Amino acid sequence: MTHNKVFPYYVGMNVTLSLNDDLVRKVRKLAVERDTTLTGLIRDYLEKLSADEDVFGRKKREREILEQSFEELQFQVGKHDWKRADLYDRD
Repeated sequence: MTHNKVFPYYVGMNVTLSLNDDLVRKVRKLAVERDTTLTGLIRDYLEKLSADEDVFGRKKREREILEQSFEELQFQVGKHDWKRADLYDRD
């Protein structure tokens, strides 16, 4: 049996977008004002989107684990036949 090692590598990817001229003009102006490029704005947006999703995914997993623990840790205390007022009855 052979064991193949996989070495992941990452390369830049060029993406083609279809945007109308007016939008491109406005966004390029914003990019200049922010001392970046249209590509930089898109990259920053996608990085933030990815980071937000990571946080959302982590919170979702943590919530699922918490809900599962609530289900697993449920127990029956038994019937109580006392009234709340009985707790404060001081004879």
